[in-house]
Amino acid sequence: MLFSDLFFLYAFLPLCLILYFVCRNIHWKNAVLIVFSLIFYAWGEPLWIILMIGSVGVNYFCGLLIDRFRDTKFSKVGVALSLVVSLGLLVAFKYTGFITENLNAILPFDIPVPNISLPIGISFYTFQIISYILDAYWGKVKVQKNPLKFLMYVSLFPQLVAGPIVRYGVIEKEIDSRVSTAADISEGITRFIVGLGKKVIIADNISKIVISIFGSAEKGYTDLSTVSVLGVWYGIVLVALWYFFDFSGYSDMAIGLGRIFGFKFNENFNYPFISKNITEFWQRWHISLGSFFRDYLLYVPIFGKRRQYLSLFLVWFCTGLWHGASWNFIIWGLYFGVFIFIERKIGNKRMRKIPAALSHLYALIVIAVGFGIFHFEDMSVLGNFFKSLVGLNGNSLVDVAIQTKFMNNIFLFAAAVLFSMPVIPKLRKLIADKLGAAVVSGTAEIICNVIILIGSSILLVNTTDHPFLYFRF
Repeated sequence: MLFSDLFFLYAFLPLCLILYFVCRNIHWKNAVLIVFSLIFYAWGEPLWIILMIGSVGVNYFCGLLIDRFRDTKFSKVGVALSLVVSLGLLVAFKYTGFITENLNAILPFDIPVPNISLPIGISFYTFQIISYILDAYWGKVKVQKNPLKFLMYVSLFPQLVAGPIVRYGVIEKEIDSRVSTAADISEGITRFIVGLGKKVIIADNISKIVISIFGSAEKGYTDLSTVSVLGVWYGIVLVALWYFFDFSGYSDMAIGLGRIFGFKFNENFNYPFISKNITEFWQRWHISLGSFFRDYLLYVPIFGKRRQYLSLFLVWFCTGLWHGASWNFIIWGLYFGVFIFIERKIGNKRMRKIPAALSHLYALIVIAVGFGIFHFEDMSVLGNFFKSLVGLNGNSLVDVAIQTKFMNNIFLFAAAVLFSMPVIPKLRKLIADKLGAAVVSGTAEIICNVIILIGSSILLVNTTDHPFLYFRF
């Protein structure tokens, strides 16, 4: 089931909210969330709910083992069992085909490549489980003794299938005691609707332009020698905007829904395109994933001791691999790792001395090229992409088709660029400051919400297949 689906917006969610707020007891509220979360997850692929519940059961037992035998070798057994099962399932479902293909390419093997469907959200809920187990082992959180509460933490539908990666410590207290105030509900609704607008009005329309320029992995990529140099650059800027509005839109909707139910999830995006360097970009983009690798992998000893730069590249290798079983994702991760390594060697003081305009330009170019690497999963097409960036494919500097696309979509492009910057919070502050009355600014917010909701709903009437991009990760 999709957030950007008319059935979800006007049937599933209203029914869930009604039943949730009718209940006064927190245990009944949790029960409503568990039931609706399982229905939400099972809606498209009912078989995979068995896998998720099985993973929850094993890791619930591992948590109890850690708590019962704390500071003994059996506690470590609990951690090891959890990691083996959780990562084993992730590798089996997500990377078996990739590993088989590469073994066949390197060695004289002819192993049949299995076609295994990827369970939706497995990358996200696996990392949530791992964070819980490690935090419980380190004593950062208390082990959850109630299996239903642990199931609710893992299966909570606002963030189940595409993040953000919510750590147990963030909502530990809210599982047993939370209150949804009028302010929470109002802010949550606004956040949800803004996220819906990002997805339906901006991201989905940008995706159509990107596909018209580059094609797609599913239906075949465009011959990039037919796309002008400026067309390729225009296309990868659109790819970056597409992924930002699609994924941050989902995160906004998840955070907004959580807020309505009384959960305060951490932010996952913080206007990444205003960054002055790549280090800052990754402090603003997919924050929950970056912080996960920083806290659970960056400081892991390698060959008996901490090795700063080896750990850095291990993190970025894993960041790329997490996104998909394809070499372009690994190259993409290491690509950003190289720039972060260079920035560390230069040092923060020297980086700050670079003129702001030049720093922003450097960051935007690196980011745009990075999204090109991310987009082209076929390695031969990726090679042609690099050539096309500088005209080595024999492609012209500019062509009429790209000029026409740009002019036909200039307002969409301008809106995407504008709203990728912190315009909305500044507008809200300006309205509140200039108009003075909170009632007036609140009325303006309601009007904007209604316009976005109606506009998004109209666009969704004829939409058949626009899933969130991060569903496949």
